[in-house]
Amino acid sequence: MANLTRKLRYPFESPPPEGEVIEVADGILWARLPLPMALDHVNVYILDGDDGWTIIDTGFNSRRTRAIWQKLLDGPLAGKPVRRVLITHHHPDHVGLAGWFVTEHGAELMMSRTAWLMARMLTLDEQAVPTSETMNYWKSAGMSAEILAKRANERPFNFVDAVAQLPLGYTRIVGDSRLVLGGRGWLVLEGNGHAPEHLTLWAEDSSVVLSGDQIIPSISPNIGVYATEPEADPVSEWLESCERFQIYAQLSQLVLPGHKLPFVGTETRLDQLIQNHHGALRRLEAFLVEPRTAVECFRTLFKREIPAGEYGLALVEAMAHCVHLWHAGRVTRTRREDGAWVWQMRGDL
Repeated sequence: MANLTRKLRYPFESPPPEGEVIEVADGILWARLPLPMALDHVNVYILDGDDGWTIIDTGFNSRRTRAIWQKLLDGPLAGKPVRRVLITHHHPDHVGLAGWFVTEHGAELMMSRTAWLMARMLTLDEQAVPTSETMNYWKSAGMSAEILAKRANERPFNFVDAVAQLPLGYTRIVGDSRLVLGGRGWLVLEGNGHAPEHLTLWAEDSSVVLSGDQIIPSISPNIGVYATEPEADPVSEWLESCERFQIYAQLSQLVLPGHKLPFVGTETRLDQLIQNHHGALRRLEAFLVEPRTAVECFRTLFKREIPAGEYGLALVEAMAHCVHLWHAGRVTRTRREDGAWVWQMRGDL
């Protein structure tokens, strides 16, 4: 708890301009790519090795993002080939151009097995309108009839809209293994909760952490339950990952996250993330003294109004926290006539 009083330190006041890089550590370049959403950017990192570049994450597959990468390849990255692309996790803002780097630049693709399977499967699963399973899931979360009716005839987000086709072959990276990339030795630690088998890389000299979305400053990674696995407990998985990472955390490490600014203070940020979620769970449990749907818990969980652009992420995260309390035996759930689950604190506790 003492670490909660410490503040994170930000060595870089602002991100690199579009199409440019900042050297954040010896042989490690930072670039930023745009995203068409509330979280409007993703960070990518480029490691300088004797045989060429290793790229960590890629951004969306879009004409604009490919143009930015071409500017980088013709500018600060000119003179060396892209030898490999390592993807931290399967979300489209990280894996979107992995297939492009393989087909257009001959790069080796490195991912965890689950990330590759998830991304490849989702690019093949194109839907013109939401499936009945998705509609029923939204009902179970308490989505209003008005929003349900609007979404029923809209094309949902499809991976294929933002992710280039993944190649048939890839190089599997597993947790607790060691890699040499960009002239450094790295320990691979897998996280879960935000995404399954999320890869994080910890420099063996304890100087740098490539954390993807598993450890980011100022905001917490989205932790959601989806129609694909409606009784999953990603909150437990994510808390376990944060607690396990504490063994390797050093106050002096430079953390290179998938979003926001690089920072120093791994120990502090892990403590903050863990305590913030325990606090949210305590607030939620107290709020559920009366029966509520997951959607009715937004204000209590997030302590602010949720705009339309963040509604979907808020829904899956609210469900994740309700399901977590249910698995822990702290709340009960009852199916309402309209298909919504209502959650309530157990009266015998």
